Amino acid sequence: MSKFSEIEEMYLKRMFEVHSQTPDAIVKTTQLAEIMGISPASVTEMIQRLSDRGMVTHIPYRGSRLTPEGFQLAASVKRREYLLQILLSDVIGYKGNVHDVACKMEHAVDPDLEATIDRFLGFPELSADGSRIPGVKRAVEPIGIGALLPVSAIPDGTSASVEVILASEVEAVTLRETGLMPGSKIVNLNGEITIDGKRCEISPGMSMKVLVRVTELGA
Repeated sequence: MSKFSEIEEMYLKRMFEVHSQTPDAIVKTTQLAEIMGISPASVTEMIQRLSDRGMVTHIPYRGSRLTPEGFQLAASVKRREYLLQILLSDVIGYKGNVHDVACKMEHAVDPDLEATIDRFLGFPELSADGSRIPGVKRAVEPIGIGALLPVSAIPDGTSASVEVILASEVEAVTLRETGLMPGSKIVNLNGEITIDGKRCEISPGMSMKVLVRVTELGA
């Protein structure tokens, strides 16, 4: 787990979000206080703590900016948030406040779990809202036989067997009408999905709710 507390990670992430919009910006203490919803005095104290730990550079009377080490950690926290949002909304169909829940969960995700979620989702490049997911130190490992992943993440030339359908009953009925059900054989060939040999079009949202087990890899 991170050696930094949840609140420390939140400060770094908020600074990262400012830097993402204006990379050369110095984040003012009052600006960060407004973003965090706390007093400028509390921000000053935290910035000093993070500066002592080498995560930010404090510029007296102007503000602060992330160091390379701070930027790397903040990018990782933001990446975890984006991955969790995709997992919650697109895979398990969570109907609550996805943003708030992902924000709380991101601090409990260690590097191994982060890599597992990333691989499970097919190494997405964009978040649920279309933002680019930070790729700092992302380890893109090959998907092997036996891997469980959404239909949308099946590599080209790969065969798989439908294992779990996380759709609502109405959606499940629609899928069954296309021939897709547990045990169906799925093949991705040049981006075209077939179900038991028959071509089928599955919407991007629905394809995240159909989990398959890889049975054969492409050449």
